Amino acid sequence: MATTLCQVAGYLLSVLGLAGVISATLMNAWSTQDLEGDVVTSVYNTKGLWRTCETGSSGFTECRPYFSILGLPGSFQAVRALMIVGIVLGVIGALISIFALKCIRMGNMEDAMKANMTLTSGILFVVGGVCGIAGVSIFANLIVTNFMFTTTTATMQGSLQPRYTFGSALFMGWVGGAVLVVGGIMMCVACKGMAPEKTHYNAVAYKASKPNTIYKSGDERSRRGFDDDYKKSTTRSDDGRQTQPSKFDYV
Repeated sequence: MATTLCQVAGYLLSVLGLAGVISATLMNAWSTQDLEGDVVTSVYNTKGLWRTCETGSSGFTECRPYFSILGLPGSFQAVRALMIVGIVLGVIGALISIFALKCIRMGNMEDAMKANMTLTSGILFVVGGVCGIAGVSIFANLIVTNFMFTTTTATMQGSLQPRYTFGSALFMGWVGGAVLVVGGIMMCVACKGMAPEKTHYNAVAYKASKPNTIYKSGDERSRRGFDDDYKKSTTRSDDGRQTQPSKFDYV
């Protein structure tokens, strides 16, 4: 019962974390404009992985996608790749874990098969969550670097270049990736309880019987020797007739 609860709880947490990672990937608020010290506050800009948005004072939002792929920084493209890989691994793990649930019977599927599928889905969830956390962390590092560079430039040159800070998508990605990792770990723990126990049998060693040895008595050996002597003592005459030994032959 505890194994089933652990497996179901891990599955639900994994699906919830996967939904968080997907939502964070599609959101446009990965980085938001820092309005502190900004003179113009009627325009609010946000940036995501796929497009940038601009919100006016009237509340109308206009978004533009990134038309160039090669023109984007390599680290930005790496973040995209990590988030996509995390989502793909999470989806595959969710599909496998559906058939691996212990409370669902699928034909004559054995418990050992379900245990292996549970372990596989758990590993996929953990790796997917780590990819999501890594992608969000890399993007957060880019924001911090650009923020410090923009602040230094504005101080030295007095430019009005906008600065960007953390957006809500980053926190969504961190939480979703962490929940996905926890769910994967619970699936791996549930696999240990689902594996069938090995049955130990008491082994009995049997020794092969030795071949029977026939021992001949001394009387038989003496009788065989007597027969040999009797045959040797038998002679043939000159005309080819067999002669019987006389009594003088034994003297």
